[in-house]
Amino acid sequence: MHAEQGTLGGRRARMTAAQHGSLTRRPPELVRGPGTTVHAQIEDWLAGAISAGQLVPGDRLPTEHDLAAWLGVSRMTLRHALGELVQRGLVVRTVGRRGGTFVAEPKLDQDVTTLAGFSEQLRRHGMVAGARVLAADEIPAGPAAAAALGLADGDPVLEVRRLRLGDGRPMVLEDSLFPARLFPGMLSCRLDGSLYELLDQKFGQRPHRAKETFEPVIAGVWEAEALEIEESAPLMLVERTAYSRAGQPLEYARDLFRGDRTRVVIWTSELAGEL
Repeated sequence: MHAEQGTLGGRRARMTAAQHGSLTRRPPELVRGPGTTVHAQIEDWLAGAISAGQLVPGDRLPTEHDLAAWLGVSRMTLRHALGELVQRGLVVRTVGRRGGTFVAEPKLDQDVTTLAGFSEQLRRHGMVAGARVLAADEIPAGPAAAAALGLADGDPVLEVRRLRLGDGRPMVLEDSLFPARLFPGMLSCRLDGSLYELLDQKFGQRPHRAKETFEPVIAGVWEAEALEIEESAPLMLVERTAYSRAGQPLEYARDLFRGDRTRVVIWTSELAGEL
């Protein structure tokens, strides 16, 4: 590393005090050469410290000046690394007298290996699920919904649009469509709980399996306002068709998950037989 680091005793002391001993006392070895970038190495190092629990949610990183000096890099290089961590949802930045860079709350693992509603997923993580109903109406099915639900264009479907909350904080925008003929009176029921439990308990039609596709998108003005994020922030669009045990399509949904609060987990196993 640079000779400058040998004179950083005071800065290192401030580093240790600022982090409560949560990071190593010596900076990582940064390779400078072709095929690698310094900011990517810093990003990986800080991400590894968060993953290993050396930095925990709420921890405040040292100032950009102190951290850049300790690492022996320019503030521009450090800002590049921190910016990538912000995009990944691992750290957050705030402004003002008490502002700074803080380790973000851990993301919710959205396990898609088994079919479970959002409320059930949150309960598995010890979080309180909530829902704010934005719209609930009977509308004619458009081409995509009709194809997914095995209906004709214009057949009536029940649309339920909700903002899903985890511990009171916005996490997902849901837009679910259900065949009206299968669920008469559904819109008169309470819609701020688990819809899958409602389908099961009132209509005896709990989804058994689903086809889901995942696509990264960015937030528009309306999505950003609803989810309390910045415009153009990353979102994960999950398009889902859920089926009953008998293969009857029950739901066609398009959900928008905050990219900084959730991540998708898929469990795989070895294929039976030979390829």
